[in-house]
Amino acid sequence: MRILLIIDMQRGSFIPETPRFDETGVVNRINSLASAIRADGGQVIFVQHDGSKENKFYPGSREWEILPELHVDPQDHFISKTANDSFYRTELKSVLDGLNIKELVITGCATDYCVDTTVRSALNNDYAVTVIKDGHTTADRPHLSAEQVITHHNWMWENMTPTEGQVRLVNCDELLKEI
Repeated sequence: MRILLIIDMQRGSFIPETPRFDETGVVNRINSLASAIRADGGQVIFVQHDGSKENKFYPGSREWEILPELHVDPQDHFISKTANDSFYRTELKSVLDGLNIKELVITGCATDYCVDTTVRSALNNDYAVTVIKDGHTTADRPHLSAEQVITHHNWMWENMTPTEGQVRLVNCDELLKEI
């Protein structure tokens, strides 16, 4: 069974002051993947950042909410996190263990923070990781465009030394053909 992790695709991350690269395309690809994975008997897990320590993204607030353009199913799981790492002091590992999952498909925001940290943590926890190359996004940074950040991280993940787990990168369309 595949698990699709959708990291921090929340209203508060998608504001005019910090536009995200290819926002509409990423949302559409995540919706396509979620639909295909659910139809194939897999599960979808939405990870939401609780920024209470940072005085933002309070649970229940508008900025905490999942983007309304994303399709949520009643069977989907929701995990709250307080750090970049979706595994750090969350119930994610126990949910995955309960489902006997060893393979994760990772998408979301922001490429260089929560997505990157979760990819690395998943590998350190010996999961097989599939990163959707065109399924994560971020904003421009002072020294790099968002597109450059995404390209760099895709290259970096593709060239990481694997643990007992493994990492592979595919485009959304490639994974959809496999499902």
